Amino acid sequence: MTDVESPLLFIEDNDDDFEVVLWAMKKLSLSIPITRCIDGDEALDYLYHRQEFARPETSPRPALILLDLNLISVDGRDVLQAVKSDPDLRRIPVIIWTSSEDPKDIDVSFQLGANSYILKPMNMKQLLEVVETLNKYWFGVSVSPATDLLSEK
Repeated sequence: MTDVESPLLFIEDNDDDFEVVLWAMKKLSLSIPITRCIDGDEALDYLYHRQEFARPETSPRPALILLDLNLISVDGRDVLQAVKSDPDLRRIPVIIWTSSEDPKDIDVSFQLGANSYILKPMNMKQLLEVVETLNKYWFGVSVSPATDLLSEK
């Protein structure tokens, strides 16, 4: 976790998966501030300003959430449901970042309000392409609610 303003909240319990995305961002010279939560409990504490994140300045509203589905403790599906059912959080785009190709996971994710579903790339070339595309679309082409609007209560 970092205490800096973070347009990207990455909820990922696998250290290797997190590190490889950081590597890809560095390789592509992307300077997107990123905050990581390692499980669903921590993510919900972060988003609801609880526990160690009780002061909103230590957990600014993200402009985008990258969410692994298969998390320890609170599952990614439960995090997605909490975010999309909360009037203060639902405008935050949530991208599912998972290795699951199960049609049921894809369907449930979109039923719960996911904005996109990305399969974790299987090699470095694909990873670089996916991270570059994600950056171009979500931080270049797409227009999202301003983070100051997301912070309003």
